[in-house]
Amino acid sequence: MNQEFILALKDIEREKNIDIDVILSAVEASLLTACKNNLGSNADIDVTIDRDTGDMTILAKKEVVEVVEKEGAEISLEDAVKINPEYQLGDIAVVKVDPGNFGRIAATKAKQVVVQKIREAERGVLNEQFKEKEQELISGRIQRETNGNIIINIGKVDAVMKKNECVPRERYEPNSRIKVFIKEIRLDEQAGPKVYVSRRDKRLVIRLFEREVPEVEDGTVEIKEISREAGSRTKIAVYSNNPGVDPIGACVGQNGSRVNVIVDDLQGEKIDIIPWSEDIKTFIASALSPAKVLKVQVLRDEKVARVVVPDFQLSLAIGKDGQNAKLAARLTDYRIDIRSETKAEEENFIDEELIVEDSLNEAFGGEDLFLDIMSDSDYDFQEIVLSEEDYEIVLPTPEEVEGDSELQISEEFLEKEEKTEYEEASEEEAKDEVAEKEDDENEES
Repeated sequence: MNQEFILALKDIEREKNIDIDVILSAVEASLLTACKNNLGSNADIDVTIDRDTGDMTILAKKEVVEVVEKEGAEISLEDAVKINPEYQLGDIAVVKVDPGNFGRIAATKAKQVVVQKIREAERGVLNEQFKEKEQELISGRIQRETNGNIIINIGKVDAVMKKNECVPRERYEPNSRIKVFIKEIRLDEQAGPKVYVSRRDKRLVIRLFEREVPEVEDGTVEIKEISREAGSRTKIAVYSNNPGVDPIGACVGQNGSRVNVIVDDLQGEKIDIIPWSEDIKTFIASALSPAKVLKVQVLRDEKVARVVVPDFQLSLAIGKDGQNAKLAARLTDYRIDIRSETKAEEENFIDEELIVEDSLNEAFGGEDLFLDIMSDSDYDFQEIVLSEEDYEIVLPTPEEVEGDSELQISEEFLEKEEKTEYEEASEEEAKDEVAEKEDDENEES
């Protein structure tokens, strides 16, 4: 053992990312095994290697006896005093062992122990490296296909992409680079980490946006919802935590530079980026993009939305094989029923009274507040009058509804109120004029 040995171990340390102390411990363990094979399993052996110089010391502890019966554990008094004249019968003598005297079999077993220990250490390092990588994006090189599964090399580990995690329309050519989503990691101390990846998981798209869009990575822009038909189309709903940042523009990039990179990574899969909204009707209308939505009625208790679109955009709203509607339903978590404008009128598809109720809830600051006001007054809900063209609701203030039990909301009522105010103002002005004349007459007299 010398300095060159230490340098060689440091090369292994850099190559396999294993601490040199771990490697030296493995060498010490292998030498200990070789000594026991040579001297006997009952031998008391101590092996140390200097971490700086590489010098090795092997010491065997043996009992001093007159007649040696156990070669590995005993030493004769005659031999013991040659090492140290002060040794007596019954003492424990410390004897240096020369590894050069080991046989070929012992040396071979020692080598096997070193290799085994290094492999165990390497598996431990890989387990540590990969245990935090689950649900992350990683790039690898396709190796081969086995029984429909794709084997992908991701460094020192071969990952497995099962058949049901592949995208049917994609082609996986050997030696080609590919980005995958780490779906599961099983740590095994004996065999090392087993990594399972996916191209089908919708979180793959999220990780690609995090990589390409700095605003998504730092949290300025959030991907609130996502739905995906792998290999065909994806819809994502985005929201900006900074009013000065356009979430859609940030994800698309200048001239589509950012989103086009992601589309290329997904081998041509289409991506719809829509604004997320707390208002479910607005969100559902956006989710059906690129179709234009005329009306949305939401049945919250049933998680159902009824949507009306122009006649010529019905097929666009539904999509090929219902894909657009299905993706919108997954994105919003609502079942979406779509009708053309003509069909909706024929079937009386939209319940206008429910639209009125929804609008009232919004106008009064929420359903609970509206119900509290209505329960404390004699106001008749059926007296609401809608404009025939745009269904705008003419509403009094909550104070007026709460204070007047016979209040009727209509255009006639509002006009009447305006006339009454005008007449009261005129009467006050007339009284003021009469009072001024009387004052003038009194002053003259």
